[in-house]
Amino acid sequence: MSIHSQTPDLEDLEKHTPMMRQYLQMKAEHSDMLLFYRMGDFYELFYSDAKRASELLGISLTARGKSGGDPIPMAGIPYHAVDNYLAKLVQQGESVAICEQIGDPALAKGPVERKVVRIVTPGTLTDEALLQERRDNLLAAVYEGKKGFGFATLDVASGRFIIAELNTLEALEAELQRTRPAELLYSEDFTHKHLVSDVKGARRRPEWEFDLDTALRQLLEQFGTKDLRGFGVDNARLSLQAAGCLIQYVKDTQRTALPHINSITQFSPSDTVVLDAATRRNLELTVNLAGGLENTLASVLDRTATAMGSRMLQRWIHQPLRHQQRVSLRHAAVTDLLNSGQFEALHELLKSIGDVERIIARLAIRNARPRDLARLRDALATLPEVRSAIADSGSEHLQDLYGALNEFPSELELLQNAIVDNPPVLIRDGGVIRAGYHSELDEWRGLSQGATDYLQRLETREKEQTGIATLKVGFNKVHGYFIEVSRGQSALVPLSYQRRQTLKNTERYIIPELKEYEEKVLSSQGKALALEKQLWEELFDLLLPKLHELQQFALAAAELDVLSNFAERAETLNYQCPQLTATAGIDISDGRHPVVETVSQNPFIANPVLLNPERRMLIVTGPNMGGKSTYMRQVALITLMAYIGSYVPAASAVIGPVDRIFTRIGASDDLASGRSTFMVEMTETANILHNATQNSLVLMDEIGRGTSTYDGLSLAWSAAEYLAQKIGALTLFATHYFELTQLAELLPQVINVHLDAIEHDDSIVFMHAVQEGAASKSYGLQVAALAGVPQTVIRAAKTKLQQLESRDDGQTVVAQTSLAPVQTSLALEEVSELETMLQAIDPNELTPKAALDLLYQLTSLAKQR
Repeated sequence: MSIHSQTPDLEDLEKHTPMMRQYLQMKAEHSDMLLFYRMGDFYELFYSDAKRASELLGISLTARGKSGGDPIPMAGIPYHAVDNYLAKLVQQGESVAICEQIGDPALAKGPVERKVVRIVTPGTLTDEALLQERRDNLLAAVYEGKKGFGFATLDVASGRFIIAELNTLEALEAELQRTRPAELLYSEDFTHKHLVSDVKGARRRPEWEFDLDTALRQLLEQFGTKDLRGFGVDNARLSLQAAGCLIQYVKDTQRTALPHINSITQFSPSDTVVLDAATRRNLELTVNLAGGLENTLASVLDRTATAMGSRMLQRWIHQPLRHQQRVSLRHAAVTDLLNSGQFEALHELLKSIGDVERIIARLAIRNARPRDLARLRDALATLPEVRSAIADSGSEHLQDLYGALNEFPSELELLQNAIVDNPPVLIRDGGVIRAGYHSELDEWRGLSQGATDYLQRLETREKEQTGIATLKVGFNKVHGYFIEVSRGQSALVPLSYQRRQTLKNTERYIIPELKEYEEKVLSSQGKALALEKQLWEELFDLLLPKLHELQQFALAAAELDVLSNFAERAETLNYQCPQLTATAGIDISDGRHPVVETVSQNPFIANPVLLNPERRMLIVTGPNMGGKSTYMRQVALITLMAYIGSYVPAASAVIGPVDRIFTRIGASDDLASGRSTFMVEMTETANILHNATQNSLVLMDEIGRGTSTYDGLSLAWSAAEYLAQKIGALTLFATHYFELTQLAELLPQVINVHLDAIEHDDSIVFMHAVQEGAASKSYGLQVAALAGVPQTVIRAAKTKLQQLESRDDGQTVVAQTSLAPVQTSLALEEVSELETMLQAIDPNELTPKAALDLLYQLTSLAKQR
């Protein structure tokens, strides 16, 4: 029998059973997502949803009877395990509509009334079980205008709502790389589909959802204001259109009030050090080149005590501040925490604060669980100690945080009185509200909990009156209270006993007195649970008036966590406080790569860098594997760390204004967009040449590799000359074109530096030390030998190199018009057995007899050849 997995159309409703008609109507309203349809203790999926869920979750695909004449494909999951399955689905970019029974089955004449009460999408998660603890979970929307793009992001789990006006496609790509949204909304007429193709949760939305007037109405309604001037965003038309679509989508999916989303902020690129998408990728800030989280800048810097501190640190890493005074306040705060030693105590205290940011968001949407409020209670109890730790600080910034860490004595007392020490996970089973909080609840609980004493008294009395020694009084959830008698003594049972259940070896009875008590107890349990749920909802009402102040407390606690974390990293990793100056340039003494030095098995070789108006470009030469790329990246990372407020891995660092950091490092293609490796390289180079300024830090590595020698060298020469003369950016330009070192003779602001190596016979030792001047050679053949290239090829290459060099008449390759082909014999056979034996001989280890035997073997082998 075949199973038709296609969901039927609504036109065919009359063919189906009443229950399936109800299901199909709900599914039609949520056609683009999986529908979890509650039936008893399971959520069921039917038709195409069942097939898709089976594939995505690895659950069984079965069939449930027939409807409309065809078997109904079905898959199901237990309701108590739904969070595990939801987590798997949202990680794959899926959205789920959860349909619950809201009617009373006892009163229903047909299918029980059901309603979609919640929609779970990758970008609108708030449940702790579904979220990645140390990463922002962002919903984003993009709108394409005639002169740029509007971009909006919302973290529903915190209420952080940010918009940006972006002028170029490169700027949009950088924002997508920075925010890495879990879900992205875009208009049907969006033309740059390749940008959204990599986002698992990309959702195409109708154009009318981005209408400006509609957007403004949605936002004003959400914030409860007459206009948006108070937020300073009233002129950001494109990004407001994106924000309007976004907020409408959140309202549609959450289906509840969202009071924690109470402001909107405009991000301005002029406030931060701009990092394009290539730079974020190449510097491996929070994600490495393989897509993992290890061996990144964040993995080295992050020892925060709280998840919300970790998320804030990652935001700082991706958005270094350009405003030196604000950054210096952070440095001063770190210095204060380091000198006072308070960072150690703060780390332990902040662990007790926990992730209150997300707890407060769940409180706002009334989705918090009992343990959330218990953790909030513990956080508020710890708050006075946290404030005390920084109360006497001389840091202006720490004093500001002290002021933002308001205490909440009334709310703390409320939670201490209301919530038991270790509450259960869910409110539905009760046991959350502390005894003594509410007298009526205590009375109902007393009736229920007094059952044990009563039942013991009843059992003793009945044993005495009936003479039945095996008589027991018991209870189970299915049959309620009962008197149990063994089958052998059932003849002694009085006539007043009414049989309730017959088992294999026993009989169970009920008497009017026990039945009456059962009704009383069950009624008291039901009333106690109903009252407890009511008191639970009232707790939200009592706490929500302090929502904004609680959000400010969470924000201040997260920042204090990041700053104390910086202090710990500085002490543990021997970082020093950088000095920010108004004079252009970068002067680093004994700089180290923060990631490489932590993973390297060998001591890291520290190196200096000096860039200033007289030394704006360093031409970096040296062998492959000599450390050029590490050296360049460490300069960028030290600069970035300085501008997020961290200490840096260097003996000292004096850093001037920096508006942008650009990197053109490594080889990659973009086959999805039809771009070759060389095309990607040239696109990134063009972006740098168009947008860099004299305050930009530019890293250029091996420009021109992807084309012919003459084309590549010409492009590299022209790009370096343009950066040095036209733009004047602070530039590190690594190259294997030795001809570029002549730029230092032609342009006064260009300096040659190199990473040295020592050659011994056919081997090479990399010194990893930066020295002034150009490298003497590239050591390419030695590196090839280290890589395991066959010795025959290496020897042939040496012959070819000697022949090419002998033809060089002293002119540079750029000056030559041609290179006539040089004949050479490339003996590419494998290394012979004779050569292998010779290479293996150690004369110092041979006895006279062994040497003579070996000589005979070699002579014989030579004659054979």
